[in-house]
Amino acid sequence: MKIAIAGGTGLVGKALTNILIKQGHEVYVLTRNISNNNSSPKLTYVSWLNSGDCPEESLKDVDAFINLAGESINSGRWTKKRKERIKNSRIQATNEVIRIITALPIKPKVLINASAIGFYGTSYSETFTEDCVTPGHDFLASTVKDWEKTARKAEAIGVRTVLARFGIILDKNEGALPKLLIPYKLFAGGNLGSGEQWMSWIHIDDVVQGLNYCLQTNTIEGPVNFVSPQPLKMKEFGQTLGRVLKRPHWFSTPALPIKLALGEMSLLILEGQKVLPTKLHDYHFLFPTLEKALKNILQNET
Repeated sequence: MKIAIAGGTGLVGKALTNILIKQGHEVYVLTRNISNNNSSPKLTYVSWLNSGDCPEESLKDVDAFINLAGESINSGRWTKKRKERIKNSRIQATNEVIRIITALPIKPKVLINASAIGFYGTSYSETFTEDCVTPGHDFLASTVKDWEKTARKAEAIGVRTVLARFGIILDKNEGALPKLLIPYKLFAGGNLGSGEQWMSWIHIDDVVQGLNYCLQTNTIEGPVNFVSPQPLKMKEFGQTLGRVLKRPHWFSTPALPIKLALGEMSLLILEGQKVLPTKLHDYHFLFPTLEKALKNILQNET
């Protein structure tokens, strides 16, 4: 297949690109900076979102489009301007993807658009599946709702559209896990807040293989929850992390100082949602349990 990936230089994009190339696919990575080193004849960098760019000229016969583009939500305090950038970067990139697809004489068979389980809002008691259609009421839920609405424009031009709602992605070097590891390595790990908030997580390898599964499975469309089938409460997550690292789980950090330090962004840590991947019921998870996932990721850390 010929596959275009917007946001292909991020955590998920890099891992996905590597796997697709190993499988023999041709990958076109849309990027603002095409000075990236091209290490494979199967990989082509295509300039986009710069003045005068016409990426559609290089994508005339792509079979699939994957959009992972958008500013990181966890790399700084959520000021008013930053929230605007987080939301606008996603809407702008997705609108450009729709424009490109519309301009192509032969449409790709599928668009997989990144999304997030933040769509559901936060809850200590509810369980969310793809059948839950009412979004939450916070900033993330509002952002995801508008993001997905933009992506669904592809459906009107006959393109199968998958909305990949990512949970907390576990990776050794990027994302949330390296930050969560720090107190445990200092023998100071413990609950953040009450510990009763849900953590709907997924191993990076299952993200990549799950996306590949959605590429190949023509019956999958609409929202798809990219989370492990076994979510845990934060206290159970921390206990498992401590056990794998052979470190204690005993200190607790109250919610108030976290809220003071992070502001509205603290909801990423202090609040959560229990989400299940019902549309991936036929996908075989490589790492269905947290202990197995952490042992794989942290095998050289203990």
